[in-house]
Amino acid sequence: MTSTISYKRIWAIAYPIIIGSIAQNIINVTDTAFIGRLGEVALGGGAIGGLFYMALIMFGWGFGIGTQIVVARRFGEGAYRPIGRTIEHGYFFQLLLAILIFSIVKLFGNQLLSAIVESEAVMQTSHDFIRFRIWGIFFAHTNFIFRAFYVGIGQTRVITLTTLVMVSVNVFLDYALIFGNFGFPEMGVSGAALASVIAEITCSFAFVAYTALRVPRKKYRLFSFSVFSPKLLSRLVRVSAPMMLQNFFSFSVWFVFFLIIEKMGESELAVSNIIRSIYVILMIPIMGFASATNTLVSYVIGRGEVDEVLKTIRKILLMSTSGILLIVSVISLIPERLISIYTTNQHLIEMGVPIIYIISVASVMLGIGNILFSGVSGTGKTNVSLFIEITVLFVYLIITAILVKVFQVPVELVWGVEVVYGLLLIILSYSYLRSKRWIGGNV
Repeated sequence: MTSTISYKRIWAIAYPIIIGSIAQNIINVTDTAFIGRLGEVALGGGAIGGLFYMALIMFGWGFGIGTQIVVARRFGEGAYRPIGRTIEHGYFFQLLLAILIFSIVKLFGNQLLSAIVESEAVMQTSHDFIRFRIWGIFFAHTNFIFRAFYVGIGQTRVITLTTLVMVSVNVFLDYALIFGNFGFPEMGVSGAALASVIAEITCSFAFVAYTALRVPRKKYRLFSFSVFSPKLLSRLVRVSAPMMLQNFFSFSVWFVFFLIIEKMGESELAVSNIIRSIYVILMIPIMGFASATNTLVSYVIGRGEVDEVLKTIRKILLMSTSGILLIVSVISLIPERLISIYTTNQHLIEMGVPIIYIISVASVMLGIGNILFSGVSGTGKTNVSLFIEITVLFVYLIITAILVKVFQVPVELVWGVEVVYGLLLIILSYSYLRSKRWIGGNV
């Protein structure tokens, strides 16, 4: 039997997200490249502050993925009107969550950074970054819920458009606010944070404008603000809670990974921030195809085509892995030139070259692992995906701590744990999908 999901359909959903991810990662690259001109401490402080913020917004990101799974299931069932109510209830929850996280950071964020960062200079720089960056959480959560709607119904082109708006604003303001160009104040690392906040605000306005002008809101009953349903919100939370915890744990562990590296020295932390930026570039195809996997798996199950799940995942794996191998082939040929975009420090360049080769291997493993893992969450068994993620992250963190604290290996070998992470993700996710224990789950 031929799969009903064609390569063309997969690409139609994935490519706008990939293009949007490229634009999104221009923000990452330009932030790191501009901050890199300010020195090693700025690079390290920006990394810690940025990862601290990312770990916090992973709650909202995870809830957005859970909402996306529910939207895709309703779309597959042909139940369009409940989609609007789902988005409304999702936005209500996202807003309350943003208020809670913002309040906690404002009250306790500085004390937390002081307790976990060893270098006083890095800690102060991280604080300078986060005190501005945290204001963006309200708009980041708004963008997550719009993204859940558009990816859930398979209309992903708007993500490219809104992200291009965001990246254009961010790049301009980075150059203006970090260095004090065009009459703007010279704010250093704080300027990078403020630029990102303003960029997120413009992205939210772009989503609102596009939705008002282009979406048939009556079809989905979008933003009609009907009667509040505790039952619907409870269903959303039930599906999303494991995704929220999973994404929070994932980024929190990476945050801890950087804290462990910070204990190795400021140079090790600085080069790891550069590698992080490059690593995210390698992840671009994975981001798009992982979102497509979530949506299409939930969609075909909603249509009652359970036998199509593994066939669809195999097609996505082929497309995703091909894209990753292409990018890895290019990056592996020019490691020094790539790192020199971020810094002119020859010592950091030499430290970074072997890590480039390690993350090239890791990205291939993660590409396969993340698609299989997204297939698990797309079935609606988000509690299982949470268990898989916690198991893999536990092993990841233990190995990292042993390598640094016990064997005191150089920083490039510490980055080798990314390969282990990808391999474990492949084994556990594939084993569960092959077991077919996910059949019959409701969302």
